[in-house]
Amino acid sequence: MTATPDSVARLRHGRTALAVSFFVQGAVFALLVTRIPAIQDQYGISDGLLPVFLAAVPILAGAGSFGAERLVARVRPSVVLRWVQPVVCLALLAAGSGDALWEAAVALGLFGLAVGALDASMNMLGVSLQRAYGRSIMLGFHAAYSLGGIVGASLAWAGAHWHLSLAVLYAPLVAVVIPAALVASRWYPDRRTPEQSGIEDGEAARPGSQAVATRLLLPLCLVMAFAYIGDSTVSNWSAKYLQDVLHSSEQLSTVPYNVYMVMTLLGRAVGDRGVRRFGPVAVVRVGAVVAACGFGVVALAPGAWAGMLGFTVLGLGLCVIVPQTFAAAGRLFPGATDIAIARLNIFNYVGFLIGSPLVGALGDAWSYRGAMAVPMLLVLAMLFYAHSFGSAADRYRGGHERPRTVDVG
Repeated sequence: MTATPDSVARLRHGRTALAVSFFVQGAVFALLVTRIPAIQDQYGISDGLLPVFLAAVPILAGAGSFGAERLVARVRPSVVLRWVQPVVCLALLAAGSGDALWEAAVALGLFGLAVGALDASMNMLGVSLQRAYGRSIMLGFHAAYSLGGIVGASLAWAGAHWHLSLAVLYAPLVAVVIPAALVASRWYPDRRTPEQSGIEDGEAARPGSQAVATRLLLPLCLVMAFAYIGDSTVSNWSAKYLQDVLHSSEQLSTVPYNVYMVMTLLGRAVGDRGVRRFGPVAVVRVGAVVAACGFGVVALAPGAWAGMLGFTVLGLGLCVIVPQTFAAAGRLFPGATDIAIARLNIFNYVGFLIGSPLVGALGDAWSYRGAMAVPMLLVLAMLFYAHSFGSAADRYRGGHERPRTVDVG
């Protein structure tokens, strides 16, 4: 199918619009997770009750992802994303504006449900648009998410530094990003017909036209869970590890996660080129080995700066795994991509739920250095499942997913 200038422009607009959505979600999520201590203080949540709140969010997010699977059988993923993203933003504002414990429970519960549907629908659209392009662009969307996370974490730091209330911190951002997301949603890619988007008729089947075989999807689910176990280890334990195990200063202990996020941004910004040149299997294998080396450096680090190097390497390795896992699900189930991605996305939250408690329990019972070996081994286990990302000989420029039908930026 020959692409017209109009269809090329629509694809470009769709790509930009979806990148805006990823950016907004990265910023909003970072503003929530980096200010958890402030939320705890504002609502008077006890240390014993806080883990219940924190566990409830990913559990409800998994339910939201399951709900998105049902919704997209009736409406397009773009419709789900268009209306659920403002809900996520408003839930963030609600979490920062209340003072009663039930208000915190409602706000965080709503955030969890909505964010599950949002993550699922965003990645459905990303995979759909990548198929229209005929080449890897998923890492670019997740780079926008990383950039949003850096912006959100920086705003959170500024709010803490200037002692701003959560409502004062969150309200201006929400007032900006909700209109931006709604305007961008006008150009979400699945608003177009198959002919307009360059997608072949056989690939434009409605969700459910192809059965999602658990046997084929399970390896990708495990990879997703392993990746988020590694990611949650960094987000939840990097500061404590540097300060308590490697005896850094309190100020220095806040740096590893920021460095990790910067490296995920840089790695994802250039990662699509690596996938186009070498194929997803090679990229996933290299990413797994690099991430495992990062965990090894962290576990064996003699001091804080060596530990910082380990977390830096970790970010560079892990950053490529999740986007390619979503893309692989799209290739495996071209007639039921939305269903496959919704189910796969649940394991994002499974990894998040398992990772932090697992490392904490092992650290308390054994040692935190030894605990770092567990995510390292799980990351290495991805090598056994790399074949699920496609044939090792596949290349995007050589028909990896399908012949390129459009030539867009």
